[in-house]
Amino acid sequence: MATVLITGASKGIGWATATELGQAGHKVYATMRNPAGAQEGLPITILAMDVDSDDSVASVFGRLASEGVTIDALVNNAGIERHGTIEELPMEAFRAVMETNYFGALRCIRQVIPQMRERGSGCIVNVTSVAGKIASTPLSAYTASKFALEALSEALAQEMKPFGVRVAIVEPGIIDTAMAHAIEVPAPSRYPQGSQFSSLFRASLQHPTPPSVVAAVIRDVIESGTWTLRHPAGPDAAPFLTWRSAMSDEQWTEFNSLDAEAFRQRVRKDFGMDLDLPAGRA
Repeated sequence: MATVLITGASKGIGWATATELGQAGHKVYATMRNPAGAQEGLPITILAMDVDSDDSVASVFGRLASEGVTIDALVNNAGIERHGTIEELPMEAFRAVMETNYFGALRCIRQVIPQMRERGSGCIVNVTSVAGKIASTPLSAYTASKFALEALSEALAQEMKPFGVRVAIVEPGIIDTAMAHAIEVPAPSRYPQGSQFSSLFRASLQHPTPPSVVAAVIRDVIESGTWTLRHPAGPDAAPFLTWRSAMSDEQWTEFNSLDAEAFRQRVRKDFGMDLDLPAGRA
């Protein structure tokens, strides 16, 4: 059994992963900014940690090290989302998303790699998204952070493999989480793509995929010993990635520039989903 530290574990994918691993017999440290509302009664140790803070991250990892805890697997799950167009979304939102989704993961990675490298074993799982491979408006801030984490993960995998440390990227599709439901509601905008993108999320969430599906993928990565880098998670993840890879960059730009009716027809053709979009550009 492994000792696993998970970030962003208060709800959604993070909590599902903590539960999955704890019930499987692993020693789990579930970290979150505010543990006050965390559930009790599971074989999980809950710790307060803010991945945005150098001091908070260093304090938690330092405390565990002083107690003789060896982290076998790190799951970087903490993430936030802000949606809006590049013109309309405040600069503070871009900074906040990158701070948590990219720099937060980097802070934690830098805490565990020295000990993993020295002992010649370990596993680092970075939870990105299909948005780490597919750039869509109005998720520019979020996709930029996930693209960055994917690139960091690729470089990290190259650095750590000679030392026997595995790196994996888990790429969820549209999962039944509070974050996904927030995207169902488009931000007021001069641009039409927000409403169209939100309608895609609403249609997908009518047949929701629970966070436990992603948790099972993360557990398999940790337990299997796989050296595979990327792991799509959820029934729509691989289809979305294949869909995007089948288009040129110019075709992808054209698709995301379609008016509402053409967008609806294309999604129905490619995915069999009916979107609740009015006719016209809105």
